[in-house]
Amino acid sequence: MRIFVTGATGYIGSAVVHELISAGHEVLGLTRSDAGIAKLEAAGAAAHRGDIDDLESLKKGAAASEGVIHLAFKHDFAHFDTSLASDLRAIEAMGSALEGSGKPFVTTVHMNGEASDNATLAMAKRGVRASVASLAPSVHGKGDKGFVPTLIRIAREKGMSAYVGDGTNRWPAVHRLDAARLFRLAVEKAPAGSRLSGVADEGVPFIEIAQVIARHLEVPLKSITPEEAMAHFGFLGPIAQADLPRSSTETQALLGWEPRQPSLIEDLEQGHYFET
Repeated sequence: MRIFVTGATGYIGSAVVHELISAGHEVLGLTRSDAGIAKLEAAGAAAHRGDIDDLESLKKGAAASEGVIHLAFKHDFAHFDTSLASDLRAIEAMGSALEGSGKPFVTTVHMNGEASDNATLAMAKRGVRASVASLAPSVHGKGDKGFVPTLIRIAREKGMSAYVGDGTNRWPAVHRLDAARLFRLAVEKAPAGSRLSGVADEGVPFIEIAQVIARHLEVPLKSITPEEAMAHFGFLGPIAQADLPRSSTETQALLGWEPRQPSLIEDLEQGHYFET
């Protein structure tokens, strides 16, 4: 298939592009820059100039392809409602180009993005093989700029690796290469209306993450109270103490998806997260 991928040069998107091409698919990647074009062409993909606010460009990219994987998102946390609205418009634009075609359309879940998720799944009634993949909060691997690198930065700055209470609250996780394979399988065969769970580690105790960080940085490991968590972790305060176990058993059975990459703790132990 020829797959139109938005966010094709990003952390997860670049892995998806490689996964699709390795499996024999053609990729048309959305990019707004010359550097992005060069990156896509070097990976063996074709480039489509535009961005997620250029709705006509999105429609053309979707219409010229046999399926769509939508990963682009404006991570502007200061204006998050605007980012969510932009995402919804992009989904509706690409969905309109696919309507009645039976082509696959795979999107991913964003925090408070229920409107986008519902809009995607509603397309199943409009002749689109639409599905939504919800990835674990921690998508780890080389190049990660998410939660775990933030925890490491905080531990460096504050001279200690902290956890809240007894640290038994759990974080689910998935390696970016396993996530990429999930998106490839979804565009190939996910039934219309599917909600997919992209989780490999169902729940890593937070204290285990903090222990690895403390050991690699050679800083003390310390328990803090829930009241201290916001001051210590900043915006990660609520997440650092949340218990978020999730399973992907149904998704694995539905798609034949089997996570194969290192777990979050194994990935941390490799040391690349601590290189400066």
